[in-house]
Amino acid sequence: MRTFLSRRPFVAALTALALVSSPLRAAADEVTVFAAASLTDALGVVGEAWMAETGNTAIFSFAGSSALARQIQEGAPADIFISASVSWMDEVEGSGDLRDGTRRDILGNTLVLIAHGQDAAPVTIDADLDLAGMLGDERLAMALVDSVPAGVYGKAALTALGLWDSVEPLVAQADNVRAALAFVAQNEAPYGIVYATDAAVQDDVSIVGTFPAGTHDPITYPAAITAQATSGQAQAFLDYLSSGAARAIWEEYGFTVLN
Repeated sequence: MRTFLSRRPFVAALTALALVSSPLRAAADEVTVFAAASLTDALGVVGEAWMAETGNTAIFSFAGSSALARQIQEGAPADIFISASVSWMDEVEGSGDLRDGTRRDILGNTLVLIAHGQDAAPVTIDADLDLAGMLGDERLAMALVDSVPAGVYGKAALTALGLWDSVEPLVAQADNVRAALAFVAQNEAPYGIVYATDAAVQDDVSIVGTFPAGTHDPITYPAAITAQATSGQAQAFLDYLSSGAARAIWEEYGFTVLN
């Protein structure tokens, strides 16, 4: 299975910059953030704003929440974990890998069906949708349906609508939601299921429908400091995620800000 990760150039440049300490930043503290792939663009901008304001350095690792959770449980040096699902944060908390009292829900999102191109015809997502017929012999791109949050939400929604059995043989699973987005953007799959915020940063796809909220669990992003955090700036960065400056960025990228 081929995996792609779609990122805006400035975000990739930002991450690369954060990984190299310049002489001017040598004395500044660093914070390492493990975050769900769907946060790549928005969190990159939030981190850029925080670094400009404080002079500190933020280092980001973006991947599927399930992979990041397992890495943290295995001792990966993350200071902060931001998951795209409550269940994976529960797993990390249950294994004793979160700092007590730091967990909070910060964001919400929406699940959508996307198609390749900018002018795809909209559809109504309900029990009458012939998604299998729309796909024909082609594939539906989804993140891993049994572990990655976007895939789990997508499978739950299709199951609730009675569509999963007919679509399951046609699903092409990707390691994370951004890889699923790339499959559709590069026309390797005509349709995919991603978050609305992912579709908003990709010019080569269009949203053709939104899954009813009642078909899947609420899409919630919890954040917390890890038990093994060593950065003196971990709490400051966590607090910044809910600041007024960060809120404006989250909303610009289409996230719902909680609390």
